[in-house]
Amino acid sequence: MKAPLVLFIDDEEEVRRSAAQSLDLAGFQVRSLGQAEAALELATQGFNGIVITDIRMPAMDGMTLMGRIHEIDPDIPVILATGHGDVQLAVRAMREGAYDFIEKPFTSQHLADVAARAIDRRRLVLENRLLRAVAGKSDDVEARMPGRTPVMIDLRYRLRAVAATDADVLIIGETGSGKEVVARALHDFSSRAGKPFIAINCAALPEALIESELFGHEAGAFPGAMRARYGKFEHARGGTVLLDEIGSMPIDLQAKLLRVIQDRVISRLGSNETLPLDVRFVATSKTELDDEVAAGRFRADLLYRLNVVTLRVPSLQSRREDVPLLFLQLVREAAARHRREDIDVPPSVMSEVSNRLWPGNVRELRNAAERYVIGLGLATEAEPVTVSNRLSERVSEFERGVIAGLLTAHGGTLKPVYEELGISRKTLYEKMQRYGLDRRDHNQN
Repeated sequence: MKAPLVLFIDDEEEVRRSAAQSLDLAGFQVRSLGQAEAALELATQGFNGIVITDIRMPAMDGMTLMGRIHEIDPDIPVILATGHGDVQLAVRAMREGAYDFIEKPFTSQHLADVAARAIDRRRLVLENRLLRAVAGKSDDVEARMPGRTPVMIDLRYRLRAVAATDADVLIIGETGSGKEVVARALHDFSSRAGKPFIAINCAALPEALIESELFGHEAGAFPGAMRARYGKFEHARGGTVLLDEIGSMPIDLQAKLLRVIQDRVISRLGSNETLPLDVRFVATSKTELDDEVAAGRFRADLLYRLNVVTLRVPSLQSRREDVPLLFLQLVREAAARHRREDIDVPPSVMSEVSNRLWPGNVRELRNAAERYVIGLGLATEAEPVTVSNRLSERVSEFERGVIAGLLTAHGGTLKPVYEELGISRKTLYEKMQRYGLDRRDHNQN
């Protein structure tokens, strides 16, 4: 696991520079930001670090930022700072989940002390989650969404908690990252599991028939409507409706969808009668809907109705340590589909898999596993990872990928790894420590 990161947010450059210098001298890894919105891109699920933010800032203030961060992960410590000495605001902040509250001007020592306590708190939270995940038996959620990185452990943790409720959910993630897998898991592990799961591809709905497809129609509602027909919403009664790529839905239809989600009633085309609708809505998007709202392509009120809970599916690039184990699982699944005997994956292939970018995420990795099983190798357009222009960082990333791939290929057994690499056991231990590798994370059992 990488060193903890302190995100320091303040719109005053002088304050940022001073705080960053103080934290750096105290031994912290720090990143200073001038706008709150930028922190949301870094404080993802399983974020290994803390947030220190000014309260009074233009655009998004610190209180709003804290709320948004806690939607992503409620256990990320957020420390709020203000120069106004507002005691009532301090009390409110603590009640709403702030880890601590510091008043400007603060001393370097006080800032470092508060940051150290918050980082210890975050470390304990992440360690406990990891221990529960490793020590506990794998369940169906983990089988569907494998991975031992903090972001995946957190995603499964949040999914289990949300699945037991009827809350509507918005799922954000890159193309191919597994958003529909998460949506299906939400349904299957909920009390609605025995009812329909209706997936609607919002980008592929025929514009001329879109309302009829969703709401249904009565006989004679339009030319060619010879008999009444249920729409997809009615077919889903008691179950779950997946609105796939909701950002592609036409803006005029969004208003009608808003009423459905808000009132849980529908009316078929050609009818004035309203029908109660007992469904749970799950929406997915590959883009941030806040950006679509700002561009005028998505209704803000619909977004607020949909994102009661937001789950973010990480890209493979953000959980590279999971790639070797995930590839092996996909190979086993492909072998079973093609009725092949267990396919051997040599260490050289695992190293290559570990050091590719996989911009298509799990979907691209699955396709590569499929090709490998049927004997076509890893033929893919993916290029080796280049995470930095600095040679030392490129070398380190490559070395880490090779070691991780070999550990997975040998099931976490160290001897064949250091023998194949031509290094001593001690050197391997040192490199594993440097790169945060744990042999237990590469055991397939």
